[in-house]
Amino acid sequence: MTSLYERSDGGTAAPVSVFGLGYAGWVSAVCLASRGHRVVGVDVDAEKVADLASGMAHFGEPLLPEMAASVVDSGRLTATTDARSAVAFTEISLICVGTRSGTDGEPLIADLKAVTDEVGWGLAAKDGWHVVVYRSTMTPGTCEKRLVPRLEAASGKRAGIDFGVCVNPDFLRDGTGVRDFMEPSKTVVGQSDTRSGDSVMELYRGLPGPHLRVPVAVAEMAKYVDNAYHALKVGFANEIGAICAAVDLDSHAVMDVFLADTTLNVSAAYLRPGFAFGGSCLPKDVRALTHTARHNDVDTPLLANLLESNETHLRRAVDMVIARGRPNVGIFGLFAKPGAGDLCDNPMVELADRLIGKGFDVKIYEPSASVSRALDADMAYLRRRMPHISDVLTDDIDAVLVHGEVLIAGSRSGEVVKAVDRAKADQLIIDLIRLPDADRRRGTAGYAGIGW
Repeated sequence: MTSLYERSDGGTAAPVSVFGLGYAGWVSAVCLASRGHRVVGVDVDAEKVADLASGMAHFGEPLLPEMAASVVDSGRLTATTDARSAVAFTEISLICVGTRSGTDGEPLIADLKAVTDEVGWGLAAKDGWHVVVYRSTMTPGTCEKRLVPRLEAASGKRAGIDFGVCVNPDFLRDGTGVRDFMEPSKTVVGQSDTRSGDSVMELYRGLPGPHLRVPVAVAEMAKYVDNAYHALKVGFANEIGAICAAVDLDSHAVMDVFLADTTLNVSAAYLRPGFAFGGSCLPKDVRALTHTARHNDVDTPLLANLLESNETHLRRAVDMVIARGRPNVGIFGLFAKPGAGDLCDNPMVELADRLIGKGFDVKIYEPSASVSRALDADMAYLRRRMPHISDVLTDDIDAVLVHGEVLIAGSRSGEVVKAVDRAKADQLIIDLIRLPDADRRRGTAGYAGIGW
């Protein structure tokens, strides 16, 4: 076992091997070495190894050439094509091999599997604990189902007992990778065991941003969620820009107004999975905006499909009830917001109506005061959508609890939460709002969350 080195912040710096000397591997290797770690870069490409060993950075990255030259000159950064020796003389191996897309979008992990085998063979010849850390972008389940078995087969050892495994996605952007590494917005470690998680988190000790320990598959998913949302934002902004240009507006002035709202627009608001959106504003205004685009011959496929996406999510809830095969359904909560008479485009009303249309015997609980306000506001709409409303709506929460073989949680009110807690073992709960004890219920036979 190689010795530990002292870091400038007083911590201990474990020797690290970095497999894959593409952009992410280069930046990770150089930045870790600059933080005081002894780093060995590893690649099958002898030219990349020679470049790293000489400190010759080919990437157009500010600070990287100077940092690389410094850590190579100090002896903290070396490179090799010998994977097994790299494992033997380090304590942590970061795997930064790229994953390309196949013709159908599936990530191609042949290179990742090859490196995994090499690391596994290195583990077979090594005594002592070693942590294998995947920084490569891969879909949830890849590590635990496809890579850990290869590590165990190649090493003849068992993950969690003889060696550790973590997933540590990188959030490095081309051109700002050094800054992103040294000043991260977050650090995510999917740990298979606490000891391994401790070792990986120690690599980033003292760096800013939240340090998040999560299950391995959550860490795998995190990178995809980030990039999908970034792509969504670009697409959204560009479609808004196209509409603005068509109606002779400065899109940047419009987006300045949008970005000024950090309570709802640029925030965590509306970003928790739940049921379909509805109410008096969102569906109506999306329709109006897409109509404006069509009227001006502007193609906006992202905006045009928002309502279809919402409809798909509503159907998902209907299908969840149908799949249970139980005829009696109890719904807790008709309105998305307590005390609000939001019947127009109400997804709960639509859900109930569709279930009744498919032959389910539905009862809906909603406090009488809320119903009274809603009926006064829009009785005509409710009668048109659900002419049988008087037969299914009640303010007797126990009646709904007793009636439902399937119970749909559509409200976070305290009385609804207490009622669901009194459900019997043979009653099935479909959770549209994420009940307070959803973490405990997940994976149990009598519970299903719509998006968790």
